Amino acid sequence: MANSKEVLLWSIALPGFGQFLNGKLIKGIVFVFLEFLINVNANFNVVIISSFHGEIEKAIAQTDYLWLMFYPCLYFFAMWDAYKDAGGGNRKYSYLPFVFCAFFVTVGCIYSSTFKIFGFLFGPIWLPILCVIPGIWIGLLLMKIIKKAIEKPESQ
Repeated sequence: MANSKEVLLWSIALPGFGQFLNGKLIKGIVFVFLEFLINVNANFNVVIISSFHGEIEKAIAQTDYLWLMFYPCLYFFAMWDAYKDAGGGNRKYSYLPFVFCAFFVTVGCIYSSTFKIFGFLFGPIWLPILCVIPGIWIGLLLMKIIKKAIEKPESQ
């Protein structure tokens, strides 16, 4: 079985790769297929290139948001699934950082065409990427809070 951290990193590279490393070929094929379907229909690679060139308005115009909205949930679910299958996430509620990342990145996608900080528009790549940070933080915080709440009654 593959190392859970290695699988997680390959899943970050492309949804489905972690499943391939875990020997879950059917799941891997499904995730890779869905990634390509969403990527092509959202025009995601072109949007990434425009964003990296600093052409945020162009990236916004190129984005098909109705398709892009599927990407965060697919991406983070595939990461969690591969990580879990590789033996990671053995702690209770270890899925919460993945769930909250998917949620916050989806919200980042929704507001990415209008949300500005100090007059700077982040667009459909940079704002969702920044939204990973509060997703991880809140997911980990909730894991800790729930764990304490559950352990407290057991110890009394």
